[in-house]
Amino acid sequence: MADAALRLTTLAEELLGASLPVRIRAWDGSESGPPGAPVLVVRHRRALRRLLWRPGELGLARAWVAGEIDVDGDLYELLDLLAGIVWERGEQGKKTVHPVRDPRLRAAVRGLLRIGGVLPPPPPPAEEVRRRAGPLHTKRRDKKAISHHYDVGNDFYALVLGPSMVYSCAYWEDGGSLEDAQRDKLDLICRKLALKEGDRLLDVGCGWGSMAVHAAREYGAQVTGVTLSREQAAYARKRIAEEGLTDRIEIRVQDYRDVRDGPYDAVSSIGMAEHVGIVHYHEYADQLFFLLRPGGRLLNHQIARRPERDESAYHVDEFIDRYVFPDGELAPVGRTITTLEEAGFEVRDVESIREHYALTLRRWVEKLEADRRRATRLSTPGRARVWRLYMAASAVSFERNRIGVNQILAVKTPESGASGLPLRARTWN
Repeated sequence: MADAALRLTTLAEELLGASLPVRIRAWDGSESGPPGAPVLVVRHRRALRRLLWRPGELGLARAWVAGEIDVDGDLYELLDLLAGIVWERGEQGKKTVHPVRDPRLRAAVRGLLRIGGVLPPPPPPAEEVRRRAGPLHTKRRDKKAISHHYDVGNDFYALVLGPSMVYSCAYWEDGGSLEDAQRDKLDLICRKLALKEGDRLLDVGCGWGSMAVHAAREYGAQVTGVTLSREQAAYARKRIAEEGLTDRIEIRVQDYRDVRDGPYDAVSSIGMAEHVGIVHYHEYADQLFFLLRPGGRLLNHQIARRPERDESAYHVDEFIDRYVFPDGELAPVGRTITTLEEAGFEVRDVESIREHYALTLRRWVEKLEADRRRATRLSTPGRARVWRLYMAASAVSFERNRIGVNQILAVKTPESGASGLPLRARTWN
């Protein structure tokens, strides 16, 4: 077969109903597509069998993680070129009651069979999380999910995140470094929470201790950080000892649902609520409300997806669910605000920092690509490929407004109605 690329291009264009804006290079050395465009490399016809047995995102993800497909050229450009077509096709597919009856899909299956052959499904790459049974977001299941993502080696995370070890959206100024932007994000949160000497701060999902260290060192807060990751906790404790802050910070391996030593003056939740699960959002909001003193503040920093007309369905990204954040769920920002209000909070400020996350992700990808061999040694070849794709694709999703990220400031306003906030808000700017 000396024309595999042309046959694949034709097949893709028939399925998508549009011209393919990228080139394809196939395992036989053939190429097809617009000159000068980024190249999607199909290294092995096994990738086609993955698509046959699991059409769509999961089949493509398995082929990517296994190294059977790759990109020659600008990964962001290729993802951006494909994004509009693929997402548009996805929206149309949601309206199709019986997608198997779609003649284009039937033709695609026949074409893949002719090119890829009929063989048993290839086993998934080792990095994939198998489909779990039982209820979502039990404490045991959440702990396993967190361990899959975070307990992959602190050295690997240090390579990607840099010295700040902050794994959430930074807050950028033109020309600033990643370290500056992460410091500015932590400081912005401290100012929004109006932290002062001696305040008790609970940092849920405390990660490697960056927020705890900043709040204790710069604002004199007494911080309790909780995480489900033992590797994160060990790193944070060592870091805190080196900073001489053991008298101000306690790090626990503990589920936030088990915290009982309130009241706290403030709670920070930075990139943690995405792991909670929609079925537990009310429990999450109720627990944080319970743990705050009257007048206490919550800063909820959370990724949000765009809302849909039918919000009754369970929304899951198969690639993210199987390879990145098992059981992770995103909710629209309006749903999060409503849940916090139903728990008793008064929501006082919402700031969208969507573009900031795209910038952050691009810097993380730069760090990974600058030392890809070491990243592979510190994890696995498949894990390094997972991270490269998920971070680059996420950056494109933020840039195209498919997802966003918001900081929500909420107050446990006392019965007197005195919120403790100044008449002119945003004094932290």
